[in-house]
Amino acid sequence: MRKPQYSQAVCYSLFPDSVEWEGRSLLKALVKKSALCGEQVHVLGCEVSEEEFREGFDSSINNRLVYHDLFRDPLSWSKPGKALPGGPLEALRALDKRTGSGPATIALDSLSWLLHHLPCPILCQTLHALSRQDSCPGDTLPGEQVRVLGLLHEELHGPGPLGALSSLAQTEVTLSGTMGQASAHILYRRPRQRPTLQTQWFSILPDFSLELQVEPLLESQPPSDLHTPSVDPTTHLTFNLHLSKKEREAKDSLTLPFQFSSEKQQALLRPGLGQATSHIFYEPDAYDDLDQEDPDDDLDV
Repeated sequence: MRKPQYSQAVCYSLFPDSVEWEGRSLLKALVKKSALCGEQVHVLGCEVSEEEFREGFDSSINNRLVYHDLFRDPLSWSKPGKALPGGPLEALRALDKRTGSGPATIALDSLSWLLHHLPCPILCQTLHALSRQDSCPGDTLPGEQVRVLGLLHEELHGPGPLGALSSLAQTEVTLSGTMGQASAHILYRRPRQRPTLQTQWFSILPDFSLELQVEPLLESQPPSDLHTPSVDPTTHLTFNLHLSKKEREAKDSLTLPFQFSSEKQQALLRPGLGQATSHIFYEPDAYDDLDQEDPDDDLDV
């Protein structure tokens, strides 16, 4: 996978993964690629043991890895004053001093573990200090830079820590895939430039070699046939939306109850022979309001 080149001394890349697509294999593949390029590789191991992380690498790769073990004794209780004194925070701060000169890669496995042991602001400040360029821009050679690779389990954190760690990253790689093939959606954030998004399909071999692939064809979708007749969506309805000619004539000749024909009006207005007529006689009471100008006068408002 192509790594972007920056003018800064340090490039911080974030690798959020999920239950469906784990990111440690991709992290190990990038660690192997950096080791093969002759870079110094420092691994801050927090979630898995050193033996499990080195598993799958040959001796030439393992000899180039400098493993800082926080898995067995994260707080240096068993051997105080040795290996990683000061706990996770001091171990993270000391990584930039151990890289020395020349290009180097720092792999953090993982940022989720560090978030559970350090406050989010402290971790962000430490990453920012780690990725800050102390020398002048003209003093940094293109090949002499430090790459920080941070693995993050995004399903374990809320939007606040995810957004904070994502805003610090110059490169953010989101894993997904289809049809059994993995893809990496790479978001590049370059200084004074608009972010760019690229998609790279890849596969990881058993020896953690990274093999780039072309975008797979969507074979699961059958090709569209122009001669296929269109399906009527009203075929299996329980009611009929279309009327035949005879049904339409019957509908047009039907007289609805609220429609009054001239014959019906005459029958209602003129009583027929033998039909009793009725009259209403009304005698107003003393409290009836007969004032039409103020019909609510009897309410005594």
